[in-house]
Amino acid sequence: MTTLVAAHAPPAPTQHNAAPVAIRIRELTKRFLVRRSWKQTLLHPTQVDYTPALDRVDCEVRRGEFFGLLGPNGAGKTTLFKILATLILPDEGVATVEGFDVERDAARVRRTLAPVITDERSLYWRLSADENLRLFAVLHGVPSGTLKQRIAELLHVVGLADLRAKPVGAYSSGMKQRLLLARALIAAPQVLLLDEPTRSLDPVTARDFRAFLRDEISGRQGCTVLLATHNTEEALGLCDRVAILNRGRLVATGVPAMLKEQFGDERYQLWTSNPVHPSFGSLAERGVINAHVVHAPSPDGWSIIEIDIPGGLGQVAHVLAFLVSRGAVIGRCERVDLSLADLIERALQHA
Repeated sequence: MTTLVAAHAPPAPTQHNAAPVAIRIRELTKRFLVRRSWKQTLLHPTQVDYTPALDRVDCEVRRGEFFGLLGPNGAGKTTLFKILATLILPDEGVATVEGFDVERDAARVRRTLAPVITDERSLYWRLSADENLRLFAVLHGVPSGTLKQRIAELLHVVGLADLRAKPVGAYSSGMKQRLLLARALIAAPQVLLLDEPTRSLDPVTARDFRAFLRDEISGRQGCTVLLATHNTEEALGLCDRVAILNRGRLVATGVPAMLKEQFGDERYQLWTSNPVHPSFGSLAERGVINAHVVHAPSPDGWSIIEIDIPGGLGQVAHVLAFLVSRGAVIGRCERVDLSLADLIERALQHA
């Protein structure tokens, strides 16, 4: 069989490529003291150990961009967010938000950037949404003449205008997340930091909340959004660009489609009614496909075969055409998504 190699065009430039830089990070490093036991302290009283949280991170986020930080727990995402929010100081390097340095211009950074705290307990559950926003608007110094209009606009933006008088304790988790977002927007920030905003939401609510973030907050409101997550589906499906962090190091940055193509699997799932068809063995013997895994048939009689098909989409089309021409019944074919662990491992190998 002739091997067809698909030619993949480079990803098309996005509208953010020419936009000014909103967040600039250069050689950012942060270390924390390692806690020691009493025994270690007594044996080595003068010894001091540090663990790196960020290790010379370099990154830029364009104005209006939806940028994702992807990595496992402990990768350094939250530490980076705390530095950008001026909650902790870096040990080395520079970070600026809209041109303001997080160390020298901390007050101006705080007026420009807002972290979205996803902890529902930070809301006052006995108060209504309107009263919660009014309280935080006063704390942020929103002029009293525009306060009522600003709250009404935000409740409309997050879809809670009809529930503004309802006690927050009666809200669902998704509604509370929207109210937390409205609270972060009360001071009209230019940059939003979202740290795993959907971790407490059910799959359907999380999907709707992601669409809301993308369409309304990033799209219509024009905010620069920096999203931290360990959910590959969320990062690769939502963001304009993604950076992969692992143990404090930035191992890859790029457009999601490019990262999928660069590090993704060539493994595909085929739904077939005859998984023992000889054509599969014939292709494997000739080296066209690699080792396959057969999953148990479903109640409707379809089995799933996982096979590796090197050579790109052109070769996949060739394999499917061959199978069908030999009488194999193929009901569905789709690429197997790469797990976060595999994605990080391959990015590290590439680096």
